[in-house]
Amino acid sequence: MPRQPFIAVVGSANVDLTTFYDSFPKLGETVFGKRFDLGFGGKGANQAVAARLCGANVAIVAKVGNDLFGPATIKNFQSLGIDASCVRIADGVSSGVAPIFVDPNGENRIIVVKGANDLLAPQDVDAAAPLLRRAQAIVLQFEIPLRTVYYAARFAKSNGIRCIVNPAPAQPVDFEQLRGVDYFIPNESEAETITGMPVHTAGDAKDCARYLLEQSVRRVIITRGERGCVWASNEDTELLPSFEVQSVDTTGAGDAFIGSFAVFLGEALPEKDALRRASLYAALSTTKVGTQKSFWARAEFEKEWQKLGSRL
Repeated sequence: MPRQPFIAVVGSANVDLTTFYDSFPKLGETVFGKRFDLGFGGKGANQAVAARLCGANVAIVAKVGNDLFGPATIKNFQSLGIDASCVRIADGVSSGVAPIFVDPNGENRIIVVKGANDLLAPQDVDAAAPLLRRAQAIVLQFEIPLRTVYYAARFAKSNGIRCIVNPAPAQPVDFEQLRGVDYFIPNESEAETITGMPVHTAGDAKDCARYLLEQSVRRVIITRGERGCVWASNEDTELLPSFEVQSVDTTGAGDAFIGSFAVFLGEALPEKDALRRASLYAALSTTKVGTQKSFWARAEFEKEWQKLGSRL
C-alpha cells in the first residue's frame, strides 16, 4: 500500500443552491420551480474532499459565516474525516453561497456570493501554521483573497512544502509573489485570461505553458478537459491524453484533478504516473452528477484504474 500523505487546502467553502425551472420569472413575478438541490461546494472544499476520498489525510483552512450553512459546512468536513479545526466562523457575514438556476436545456445562471471566503486572511494562515507545517502539499485556489494565496505560497516555500496553485477563477497574477511555486495548474480559459495568449490548440497550450514557466513557477499543467492536459517543465513539454468515459456532468472535474493529483504525488508516484491517475480520477467524476457527490472513493477508483490505466 502507498504511504498516506497529509494534504492541506487553504481555500473556499461554499454551499450550492440549485433550482431547476421551466421558465425564469419576470420582474415581480413568482413561478414554481421543478426541483431543488443543496450541495456543498467551493473549489477549496471540493479539492479537499477529492483528496480525502482518494485516501489522504486532509485538513482545510477556510472561513464560513455565522448562519445556517456555516456549522453545516464544518459538519460535512468532519463527516468525511477532514480536519476542520482551522475552519473559522466569521460574525456578521454570510457563508459563501452559489445560487444556481438551471433551465430545461441544462443551461445555467450562477450568482456567487463570496461571503466569509473574502475574509480568509494571512493571519488565518499563521494561526494554522502548526497544522500546515505537517503537510506534504499545500493546495491553493483563487476564490479567496489573492493576498492570502500569495502569503500561503510563501509560507509553503519557506517551510519546504510542495505548493499547488489552481488559479481559478482566473484573475491577473503577480507572479513575483508565486516565485518558486511547484505546480501552477490552470485550465485553457484560465490560462488565456491570465496570459492574454490564445489557448485553442495543443500547440497554443504548449506555448502558453512555456510562457508561464518563464514567470518562475517550477511546473505548469494546463488542463484541457476531454483533450487531456499539457505538462511543462524547464526540461520538457508534453501533451498527455485523457481517458474516454461516458460523461454526464463535467462540473467539479477540475477540482477532482487537483485534489487527486496532490494525493498521488504525496504517495511518491512518479510525476507522469500521478498525472495519468489524476486524469482518470477527473474523468470518472464526470460520470456522475454534481461536484463532491460525483467524486469516487479510492477503492472504486482502483478498480477502474486496473481496467483503464493501461490504455494510455
